[in-house]
Amino acid sequence: MKLDELDIKILAALQREGRMTKLKLAETINLSPTPCWERLRRLEQAGIISGYHARLDLDKLARATLVLVEVTLKRHQHADFQRFETAVRDVPEIVECYATGGGLDYVMKVVVRDVDAYQRLIDRLLIEDIGIDRYFTYIVTKPVKQSAGLPLDSLLD
Repeated sequence: MKLDELDIKILAALQREGRMTKLKLAETINLSPTPCWERLRRLEQAGIISGYHARLDLDKLARATLVLVEVTLKRHQHADFQRFETAVRDVPEIVECYATGGGLDYVMKVVVRDVDAYQRLIDRLLIEDIGIDRYFTYIVTKPVKQSAGLPLDSLLD
């Protein structure tokens, strides 16, 4: 789907404020409500807008530990990757997981109550034998930059 300047303005506005009313969105991008709504619906139907979410402030919600984990699998057959990925999808504490190229197979973002809870999670994954050969743990000490939005201007030039 080819995006024009108004489509990009809609996406940028919704990244900043996802709860914006359709009328406010139309005003923000200087377009009348009906064409704005049609563009929004087209972006949703094309899957470019995949959902609307509330961003929660973890520090205000609960005491938690954020852990980044590098994972290398024992074997590298298609079934091995599928087994690992299927298992990871079912673990709520693993909030993000990325398959990577290079010296390791996956990078995961894990949110747990504390280091003990993290270790129990890893122990469980190892016992389930989902193919993990090695893993490296990095405890996040402070967030430096967090962003829910994409850099639309530089991506869509």
